[in-house]
Amino acid sequence: MKHCILCICCAIIVSCSTEKQSSNFLETALASKNPKIKRVMDSLEKYKVQIRYTQINRRNDNVFFTDYDFQVHDSTYFYPASTVKFPTAILALEKINQTDSLTIHTKYYIEGDTIESTVANDVNEIFAVSDNLANNRLVEFLGFEAINQQLTNKGISPVRLSHRLGFHSDDLRTKPIIIYLNDSTTGITQSILNKTPKALELIDIEKGKGYYENEEFINEPFSFKEKNYYPISAQHNVLKRVIFPEKFSSSEQFNISNEQRDHVLKAMHTVPRKMGYNKNEYYDSYCKFFIFGDSKDDIPEHIEIYNKVGFAYGTLTDCAYIKDTKKNIDFLLTATILVNKDGIFNDDVYEYDEIGIPFLAQLGREIYQQELQRNNH
Repeated sequence: MKHCILCICCAIIVSCSTEKQSSNFLETALASKNPKIKRVMDSLEKYKVQIRYTQINRRNDNVFFTDYDFQVHDSTYFYPASTVKFPTAILALEKINQTDSLTIHTKYYIEGDTIESTVANDVNEIFAVSDNLANNRLVEFLGFEAINQQLTNKGISPVRLSHRLGFHSDDLRTKPIIIYLNDSTTGITQSILNKTPKALELIDIEKGKGYYENEEFINEPFSFKEKNYYPISAQHNVLKRVIFPEKFSSSEQFNISNEQRDHVLKAMHTVPRKMGYNKNEYYDSYCKFFIFGDSKDDIPEHIEIYNKVGFAYGTLTDCAYIKDTKKNIDFLLTATILVNKDGIFNDDVYEYDEIGIPFLAQLGREIYQQELQRNNH
């Protein structure tokens, strides 16, 4: 399929359901006259939007998914930023289960570092405020090749995680981890040597017209060939496996306990202030773009958003399961948008607050309102 077709068509993928849908809520949402939606839809080539929305239907004790896509294509690259922290967190829980002496509350630290943590705390920090150091500690624990291979083994592909977040490190070797086995005994893990990642060959892998590197302007497109690769389809599949594990075979599920899954789910929807963070700095929607992203007001108690966002290099992404316990509504939504008007990367001039977050917030509201009407019929 030619790339230009991707920019103008809205494809529908129907899975796990024989029910006919009366309308395409995603198509209706994107046809909204609201300026937060319309200004993006009027310049699609500029904003590189990709969206997957899953409508959830229930019959007796069964759950059925109907997936609706807009411009989703694994071959069209966008930078996933912190969304990669989601699978890293889940796989760290899996690895803990491989050793009887470890739990999510076992204390540890990275060799050469002074920060003591637990995987439970790392998971909390990853979802509450998207903490880079918490993610990187788990990367040292897992190694990139293990992350990529285990996701592929579960049918989650394509995906390629290749670097830490928050700082530039070309070190292919992970650092040893010192683990407190009890009050007086410690253990140490072996360093893992990861293979050199292959350069990605994808549509839009080079973006913009220039970038800054070490305060020097480079007058050529910015290459993402060595960066992480975690497309919409893979993100959505990770989310589905965590929220609805029963819909997948045992080989496709994450091997985590009910207690561990409960911890992850709580971390995913708990807002920062309830994790002890300063409300003024880390407001409820700090890491929740859909529905509430363009407001700093508190999110109502009855609306639970289980999600992971990412924002960097002008790219905003949110992967979420949204549930209204009062109205009995739930749906899955994953979307990404690029907001880089000047085409320059690493200049910290991106239209996050002006265009990107308002678009994602309104998109969430448009879908929510249609789900509300469907529920009332």
